[in-house]
Amino acid sequence: MGSRFGQMFAISTWGESHGGAVGVTIDGCPAGMALTEDDIQPALDRRRPGQSRIATPRDEADRCEILSGTVDGVTLGTSIAILIRNKDQRSAAYADFAHIYRPSHADYTYQAKYGVRARAGGGRASARETAARVAAGAIAQKLLGQDLGVEIIAWVDQVADITGQVDGAKLTREAVEANMVRCPDGAAAEQMVARIEAARDAGDSLGGIVRCVVRGVPAGLGDPVFDKLDADLAKGMLSIPACKGFEVGSGYGGITLTGKDHNDPFVMEGQRVRTSSNRSGGIQGGISNGEDITLSAAFKPTATIRHPQSSVDEDGNTVTLEAKGRHDPCVLPRAVPVVEAMTALVLAEHYLRQRGQQGG
Repeated sequence: MGSRFGQMFAISTWGESHGGAVGVTIDGCPAGMALTEDDIQPALDRRRPGQSRIATPRDEADRCEILSGTVDGVTLGTSIAILIRNKDQRSAAYADFAHIYRPSHADYTYQAKYGVRARAGGGRASARETAARVAAGAIAQKLLGQDLGVEIIAWVDQVADITGQVDGAKLTREAVEANMVRCPDGAAAEQMVARIEAARDAGDSLGGIVRCVVRGVPAGLGDPVFDKLDADLAKGMLSIPACKGFEVGSGYGGITLTGKDHNDPFVMEGQRVRTSSNRSGGIQGGISNGEDITLSAAFKPTATIRHPQSSVDEDGNTVTLEAKGRHDPCVLPRAVPVVEAMTALVLAEHYLRQRGQQGG
C-alpha cells in the first residue's frame, strides 16, 4: 500500500537501493501522448548520483527502459512500466554494520514494522527509490505541459544558514542548472558549495530548503476538505526521503502579518480574475486560483556521516557505529528534480480529476 501514490494518475514504485533495479508502474496516463525514453532521461540525469564533486560518488547511469504502455512512441492508455537498473550497488559495504540501527535512519522502524529489513542501504527507505518517482514525474510534467502549458521549476534556496536571493516569477531552468548546487543566485551558490565541501571533508552533512514555482496552473484544480491541492502537495513532499517540512505561499512567515497585510486582494486583468499579491501561494480553500503556485520543502542533513556515533544493535547491545560508504554530504542539489516530480504527480492527479468532472 505504501508504495502507491495517486488515484487518477497513479504510480507504484518498486525496488531496493542495492537490488538489481528500481522501477515504476504508471496507471492513468491518457492514450495518444508521444512518449519515449528521451522524454524521461533528462530528468533522471539531473537526479542521478555521481554528477558533481558535492554529490555521492556512486556511479549510476540511471538509463531508463520503457517496458510497456507505448507503441511506436505513443502511449496506449494502459499501464506504463519503467525499469532503471542498478549498476553500481555494493551491498558488501554495509556488512560491518548490517545488524546495527543507524542513527536517524529507518533501520529500527522498518524492523519494528516488518520484523525483517533490507540491511544494505536502507532498501525502500533509501533515496535511490526516488529515481522511479522522477521517471514518473517526467511523464506527468509532459502531460501538464502539453495540455495546460504548466511549467515547474525548483531550486536550492538555502543550505544551512546560507540563503539565496531568487525571484521565482522570472526564474528559468537554465539559471537553476548553471551551477552544481542548483541555486540561481551565483554568489550564494559559491558559498553553498564551499560550505558543503567543508562539511564533506569534515565527515559531516548539511540540510536546507528547496523552493518551487509552478506557472500556468488554471484556476479550479483541487478538491474540498480532505483532498485539498495543498494537502496533497504536502503529502507528496513529506514522502520524499529526508524531507522534514513543507510550506505553501507565505507559510510560517505569514504568522508575523495581520490579516489586512496578509490577504490577497482580487483584481480584474481583462476578463481574468487575478490577485494583486500571492501570499496564498496560488491555492485558496485547497483549490488553485490561477496564480503561480509557490511551495518549499525543508530537508534534514544527510543521516550517514563519517563520525563515531552511539547506537544499539539488533540484540540490544550498545555499540559505536562508524559508517563508511558513498553518501551525499547534502541532498539538496539532487532533491531539486524530485521536488519537481512530486509536484507534477500531484498536479497531474488533480488535472485528470478536473477533466473527468468537466467531461473533458
